[in-house]
Amino acid sequence: MDKAKAADGKARILVVDDTPDNLYLMQALLEDAYAVSTASSGAQALEIARSESPPELILLDIMMPEMDGYEVLRQLGQDIATASIPVIFLTALSSIEQEQYGLDLGAVDYITKPISPPLVLARVHSHLERSANARRLQTLSEQLGRYLAPQVYQSLFDGSREAQIQTQRKQLTVFFSDIKDFTAATARWQPQDITYLLNSYFSEMSKIAHEYGGTLDKFIGDAVVIFFGDPHSRGIKEDALQCVKMALAMQRRMGELQQQWRELGADKSFQIRCGINTGYCDVGNFGSNLRMDYTIIGPEVNLAARLEQAAAPGGILISSATHELVGDEIAADPRAPLAAKGFANPIHAFAVRCEAGDGAAPARKVFRWERLGMRVLIDLDQMPQAEATATASEPREMAERLH
Repeated sequence: MDKAKAADGKARILVVDDTPDNLYLMQALLEDAYAVSTASSGAQALEIARSESPPELILLDIMMPEMDGYEVLRQLGQDIATASIPVIFLTALSSIEQEQYGLDLGAVDYITKPISPPLVLARVHSHLERSANARRLQTLSEQLGRYLAPQVYQSLFDGSREAQIQTQRKQLTVFFSDIKDFTAATARWQPQDITYLLNSYFSEMSKIAHEYGGTLDKFIGDAVVIFFGDPHSRGIKEDALQCVKMALAMQRRMGELQQQWRELGADKSFQIRCGINTGYCDVGNFGSNLRMDYTIIGPEVNLAARLEQAAAPGGILISSATHELVGDEIAADPRAPLAAKGFANPIHAFAVRCEAGDGAAPARKVFRWERLGMRVLIDLDQMPQAEATATASEPREMAERLH
């Protein structure tokens, strides 16, 4: 439930005025339709606004002792938890300069005293509707944003990119990875176990891609496609270097995930293989006016995929083009020329020397028990600390009930 809503579903409104008669009048006017709180000072108003049950709208007097309405609004705007609460000034002041000053501070409207009840009700209803619509749009944009790479989402919302069919040719570094023999190894698993494993894997790999600045293109089964150089680029050399460093970070993280997956009952040591290539690709929005996909195409993309297929489990294979860019910072050994489907000439590639771990087993973070009629799965990585503490007592309670 929206924290701004009262238990009965009414929108919460805070009326702030240092005159008791004015508070009484406003509460009587609004309480039939709204959950009304009152404050007789600016400090009290800020305390209510920052509480666990903040208002959805504030009606704020300007002329108050100690802290006037302007200062209250200024402090509300400086706190991320209260900055989005719309504020309507209630005031006897009527100069254009004073009204403009309040609007510049962030007020959404002015209502002058003596108040007109129909006008107050109309203004309150209008701004509550606007605020609700703004929250719905924000929630929708955040949900839709999860279907896009963060860089694409940001470029659409800051106006630097438009949602239209348009592509360009750019030099990119392309990354492919998959989990070796994943489909065969999990053929007898329950669907929910496969789903859990894949989602935990994709979540961790996505975090690493974001950390290194990669644009996450797509998931294909257990495969991941990422590229560097669009919509933002650090330069061709740095893009390639970041991509290889990302792949190394993914291999390190995979070692930790393997321990967690063993807790799920996986009898195989899953490993990922990675392929990286640098070259000119077509990148942008492909599709139709009804459905578009921001992606990359071209032979250089296919080459990255072939390198991934030829890589050793737990390994990273890079093309000669990528090696020319990163060879002075990344240790890699030449491989025998590869025959790749779709390419007439042998492919020259280099195997990156993956960093060895320190040999210490990662801390146990996944616990799983399964018996006939019982199934328990605890993933500490997915659980907030507060819930982990509270959950610690639940297995004991279950055990007591079983006894």
